[in-house]
Amino acid sequence: MGKIITGATMSLDGYIAGPQDSGFDLLFQWYGNGEVELPSASPDVPSPRISAASAALIKPEWENIGALVVGRHLYDFTNAWGGRHPIDVTTVVLTHQRPHDRPEDDDNFVFVTDGIETAVARARALAGDKDVVVNGGQMARQCLEAGLLDEVGIELVPVVLGSGTSLFAEYDSPPVQLEGPVTVVEGRGVTHLRYLVRR
Repeated sequence: MGKIITGATMSLDGYIAGPQDSGFDLLFQWYGNGEVELPSASPDVPSPRISAASAALIKPEWENIGALVVGRHLYDFTNAWGGRHPIDVTTVVLTHQRPHDRPEDDDNFVFVTDGIETAVARARALAGDKDVVVNGGQMARQCLEAGLLDEVGIELVPVVLGSGTSLFAEYDSPPVQLEGPVTVVEGRGVTHLRYLVRR
């Protein structure tokens, strides 16, 4: 069984998005500053071109992802990535209500309306022996509070956003200690950090 992982590209002051979902042009500059192209399965998302150092870490991580868990906000904000997530795996969407234009689940999207535990369980079943990646923000917070997370990955970029959405948005539970960083990789315009969640 794979790991349950969350993570995001994050500013130096701890935000994965600026106010009103802004700042992505600054956060994701490292997705276009390199010589190694990673394929994108989305018709709406260009293939990232990242540095060799970043690719040596990111490529095998992406290849070991079996399913994703995201919230309805990100699904709507990206317009469902044009129909397929760029990483080319099934995406489990946690939502209060299934979209009207998606009456049935398929290989692209599965919709769950009864909580984060069910969403992660569905993603685990889809992923098999591979990892499940949970989106940062509300989904990450809910997973952390439910004790479901195994690992946290941060792509730290040299920008200050001032305010916005944090990696574990609105987390209001007892402190959680992590081990690490167990991995530190210096990319171009980004530092990749990996931490293990203590049980």
